Amino acid sequence: MKRSAEFALATMAALYAGAMAAPALAAWEPVRPVEFIVPAGTGGGADQMARTIQGIVTKHNLMKQPMVVINKSGGAGGEGFLDLKASGGNPHKIIITLSNLFTTPLATGIPFSWKDLTPVAMLALDEFVLWVNAEQPFKTTKDFIAAVKAAPAGTMKMGGTGSKQEDQIITVAIEKAAGVRFTYIPYKGGGEVAVQLVGNHVESTVNNPIEAVAQWRGGKLRPLCVFDAKPMAYDEPIADGKSWKDIPSCKSQGLDIEYLMLRGIFMSPRATKDQVEYYVDLFKKVRATPEWLDFMKSGAFNTTFLTGADYAKWVEIEEKRHETLMKDAGFLATGN
Repeated sequence: MKRSAEFALATMAALYAGAMAAPALAAWEPVRPVEFIVPAGTGGGADQMARTIQGIVTKHNLMKQPMVVINKSGGAGGEGFLDLKASGGNPHKIIITLSNLFTTPLATGIPFSWKDLTPVAMLALDEFVLWVNAEQPFKTTKDFIAAVKAAPAGTMKMGGTGSKQEDQIITVAIEKAAGVRFTYIPYKGGGEVAVQLVGNHVESTVNNPIEAVAQWRGGKLRPLCVFDAKPMAYDEPIADGKSWKDIPSCKSQGLDIEYLMLRGIFMSPRATKDQVEYYVDLFKKVRATPEWLDFMKSGAFNTTFLTGADYAKWVEIEEKRHETLMKDAGFLATGN
């Protein structure tokens, strides 16, 4: 018995020593390329942000595996959301979201909710600006609204990304606030929207800063106001000596409208804690690079960053707000 006990103790000691000597289990990381889904067309704000992130990750070797950006814009982004929803347990797919995270299921009735996915992080909030063609005589928001009122109802065209999404929600809000009527023209992405305004195919747009900054810098477009409570913080001159900070809030110009859009990351369903933490850490590294800081400045982004319960709570509140906005605009699908 004594010898058996000594043998057992020796065996346990050897096992314990082996366990202590073994290296700690490595945290999770991708073992194959990561598919980065953009539920919108090429050239728009989400597409530009995703491709900027891809470039930063590659340049700074932040991942051992490549990151591949794939646009899945069908059904107002529903194609991308449903793809990720159906990829439960696959941590090699992530998606960058905009407000169609809320508007698409509300407008179309597709079987999708943000709760089907795994929240990772809010990367930033995107502003919306009222833009006109620089060849037009409108110098202020009041000038523009006066012209819309003077024109026959519906003859002035507002270009925007998609139908029953952020741009059209803001358009309806302008109509209600100012007592005017536009004909809303939907396009596939913010890049195309800016091109259409440069070509005078529409009279105005409510594009994000990053989607129209090149045309503003080139003297083709003119910003009139920003749909935020206060002017943007960036004071570096962009065009004609003016900066983003010089654009007044729409509220100060008589349009009592505020709208900011999510730029956030989600994973597929059933992502583990280690997998979420990997991507949170990755995006923290991305945000620390000079390229990201330059991108934030060029697009005049609100740089709020949220993860975990704070992020999920923000998304939940925004979903309820969008349901109210969509209902007021008459954009809810039957049954919503």
